[in-house]
Amino acid sequence: MIDVFKGIFILSGAIFMLLAALGILRLPDLLTRMHATTKAAALGVILIMLAVALHFAQVGVVARAFAIIVFILMTAPVAAHVLGRAGYFVGSKLWSGTVKDELRPNYDPLTHELKSGMETEANARRQPRETDAP
Repeated sequence: MIDVFKGIFILSGAIFMLLAALGILRLPDLLTRMHATTKAAALGVILIMLAVALHFAQVGVVARAFAIIVFILMTAPVAAHVLGRAGYFVGSKLWSGTVKDELRPNYDPLTHELKSGMETEANARRQPRETDAP
């Protein structure tokens, strides 16, 4: 019975990694490619590590497999965020079918600074003062 679970985990993990590779080739821009690879590849590695833990069933191997799973869960989203932000900063073109760019009104391309959504809302609601230049 454990062999069936191992086979299912390895096969599904490999399929998710194949989908991640196809996502790199087929998707139109950096952000969608990054999304596909981060989600699918992370899930693929996690499933294969579960199969490894089941196959060896030794405390040391299982602990290492779960440590790898935790590491992937902690680092994949952060890496995706950093890559996406760097791609946006260097001017990577968005796909022509992109409907909305929510980062554009909050991003200053000269200083590479981002305003938080709360700052933008507060500035929009702020009433002009007498000291403000017209």
